[in-house]
Amino acid sequence: MVALTVLGWSPLLGQSIQRVEPLNWWVGMENPTLQLVVYGPQIGKSEVQVEDKGIELVKINRVENPNYLFLDVKVAASAQPGWSTFTFRQGKKKLTYRYELKQRDQKVKAQGVNSADLIYLIMPDRFANGNKANDQVKGMLDMSLNRDSMYLRHGGDLEGIIGKLDYLQDLGVTSLWLTPVLTNDMPQASYHGYANTETYHIDPRFGSNDTYVQLGEQLHRRQMKLIFDVVPNHIGSYHWTVKDKPMADWLNEWPSYTQTSYKDQAVFDPYASADDKKKMVKGWFVPTMPDMNEQNPYVQNYLTQSHIWWIETAAIDGFRIDTYPYNDLDFMAKWTDRILQEYPKFTFFGETWVHGVANQAYFLGGKRVGQDVDSKLMGVTDFQLNYAIGDALNQKTEWTAGANKLYSTLASDFLYPHPAQNVLFLDNHDKDRFFSVVGENVQKYKSAMAWLMTTRGIPQLYYGAEILMKNFSNPDGLLREDFQGGFIGDKSNKFTADGRTKAEQDMWSYVQTLANYRKQHTVLQTGKTMQYVPEDGVYVYFRYNEKQTVMVVMNCNDVAKELKLDRFRERNNQVKSYFDIIQKQETNPVDHSLKLDAYETKVFELKF
Repeated sequence: MVALTVLGWSPLLGQSIQRVEPLNWWVGMENPTLQLVVYGPQIGKSEVQVEDKGIELVKINRVENPNYLFLDVKVAASAQPGWSTFTFRQGKKKLTYRYELKQRDQKVKAQGVNSADLIYLIMPDRFANGNKANDQVKGMLDMSLNRDSMYLRHGGDLEGIIGKLDYLQDLGVTSLWLTPVLTNDMPQASYHGYANTETYHIDPRFGSNDTYVQLGEQLHRRQMKLIFDVVPNHIGSYHWTVKDKPMADWLNEWPSYTQTSYKDQAVFDPYASADDKKKMVKGWFVPTMPDMNEQNPYVQNYLTQSHIWWIETAAIDGFRIDTYPYNDLDFMAKWTDRILQEYPKFTFFGETWVHGVANQAYFLGGKRVGQDVDSKLMGVTDFQLNYAIGDALNQKTEWTAGANKLYSTLASDFLYPHPAQNVLFLDNHDKDRFFSVVGENVQKYKSAMAWLMTTRGIPQLYYGAEILMKNFSNPDGLLREDFQGGFIGDKSNKFTADGRTKAEQDMWSYVQTLANYRKQHTVLQTGKTMQYVPEDGVYVYFRYNEKQTVMVVMNCNDVAKELKLDRFRERNNQVKSYFDIIQKQETNPVDHSLKLDAYETKVFELKF
């Protein structure tokens, strides 16, 4: 997919161009401007011309490092797809390169991910191995391959995921989120992908750019969507722009290594010191992940253009933004405007691993809570409800604990401009597996799944949650075990009913039933929500629209409870029967009351 070709040059010139990024661009974009990064020994000393009426060379930007040029160009509205010739001269020496402008295709892309979707999160190295030939790639720094070690690579890849799309579709999944798949040529722990060393290339151990494009095409054929995990805050310490920085302020540098404080409060605290805010936002996440200086306009262009390039190239539908609170919010607002200029329906949600609803709400767009900056972020990963569902099922209900924690957290939705755009989850690649959180209590776990599929927002499953995968994050590698059946030599194949235990199949069917009911009924996608103050540890809420009403009853007690239904007349008045979505049968409660086992949750479609 490299769209740059070298023409007629000699090593005697003392010049070579090693990189030009973005790899290509397109005619017909809404914004005609583009900044090309040209990299090669002493290339910054060159004069540059472009021989194409479709491209105007607006400005040649020379920076501190003479190995770089940043070329501002403008693509004419009349430009045609094809190759443009750039000529670089130093005295009598000349170097000629060709750069491709492509025709924008009409593929389905940038659809946006919304509350009608169910997201499935996969760590590619640990899901399925579809191509043994790319398990180890000669010349890469991490040549490890050992499935017995949680710290080393296991061999999962994009072809493996493509081969399991039927499984995901059958489960009821509509959107696929992969942890980062860009080249991560780091010497250790390269499997997780969060320290990319290339910006425009898929890690060859996962596949190629073409393989990733194929994944998007296969998803779209199934009316499913593709979510790309972007990491604007930092890159890997072996990234080519770190090994030879364009300028001194490409990164947020300190006199000595300075790590972020991880204290999100410093961003919005009205009494915060400037030093605390700087350390939070500009400190490095870890030593191997240099912090990008998002106030640098060259960095801004570099990041933004790469994200647009991936949307256009791979037909991506949405972004998950890693470590969102650590980014420069002024830049993120500009970034958002630029993305939406090209793709008005595109959506993205930010990882906001913070504590407190107000803390979380601060990072959203809309200035709902008096923010200094409108970040324009659409949704967040709802960590506050993640904490709350765990407390509801593990703590005794008291004034602010147990079921009341879940109720009061949702009651704070007034702080969000669009609560339905928040992403709900029980667990992910950084959080304890929820089956372990609830002490491997299947009834509790089913209640959590029922809540996940029926509460406002966009639900997200972490791979293996549907088959009772478990473990605590001490260390994180324990959360990232292989999906059995995805690798040669596995003793069982959990992708098939025959390969699952009775308990695993029961849970898989439970999740499938809820997921597909949700997929087929807009009331759980876009319906209104009404919740009732929990009484005696029983939490009740409704999702409703003009056509349907769904009632969810959650017993957060370790003993059975009986619930009188008269209290809920505002929503169940004149109901004729209750259709149990899980049991798939109608019931007419005797004496207008329900009996609930310990930690049981019932989901009813009300029939009027």
